[in-house]
Amino acid sequence: MRRSIATLASGVLCATMLAAPSVAAASATVIHAPRVVDPGGKGGHGHGGGGGGGSGFGWASSNWSGYAVTGSTGSYASVTGQWTVPTVQPSSGSTYSSSWIGIDGFNNSSLIQTGTEQDYYAGAAHYYAWWEILPAAETPITTMTITPGDKMSATIAQGSSGTWTITIADSTTGGTFTTAQAYSGPGSSAEWIEEAPTIGGHIATLAHYGQTTFDPGTVNNASPSLVTSDGGVMIQHRTQVSTPSLPDSDVDGFNIAYGSTSPSPPSS
Repeated sequence: MRRSIATLASGVLCATMLAAPSVAAASATVIHAPRVVDPGGKGGHGHGGGGGGGSGFGWASSNWSGYAVTGSTGSYASVTGQWTVPTVQPSSGSTYSSSWIGIDGFNNSSLIQTGTEQDYYAGAAHYYAWWEILPAAETPITTMTITPGDKMSATIAQGSSGTWTITIADSTTGGTFTTAQAYSGPGSSAEWIEEAPTIGGHIATLAHYGQTTFDPGTVNNASPSLVTSDGGVMIQHRTQVSTPSLPDSDVDGFNIAYGSTSPSPPSS
């Protein structure tokens, strides 16, 4: 059952979670947390107010931007996505960004996901792939080498007896990783997200990641049939810092860019 998420912009604030340290981000704890609702919902730089920062988007968040489809418990048993690893710009302080697909986390504290990290800290850019099932921290995938511009694809799919298979592949290098894990979340949302991850218990400052493309994506082996109100913007310190495009013409993908300007959708 599909329902609009436009009404969720002022929904429940999901608490970020702590877990054991990972080896990434200079040994800080890295969590790809549930969506945290922006309490003010006020977009900057000409986008006006409202939960989605204007342009018809349905939600705003301090750590997520992109698209999410939602439904009742058990609505989503698989999600796929493809994206291009963006290039982060140097920053004076530590900044972080993650590109991922997942199930759950939009309006609950469960989440199964996989993606790539694009961070800038200690005077250098850092890129790697990871997977995660909350409440545990991310697990970096050390068998894959990720560089900007790589074409990524990923699948998360429910199997039997509560086992889910997570697969992420780099079609540029031929690298691939698969793991089977137990997961018991409600399956009530599926997402394609650019995130400011939670580092050491705090939402990080989003890295200037430029722009990337999520296209194509599927849910339950079919088109997600994205609509504009499924999209959301990221707002940090009352400034809109990440904005998706409208869905593309076959409604299974979008572009997303750092800043407050919505890019043009990708060509289908």
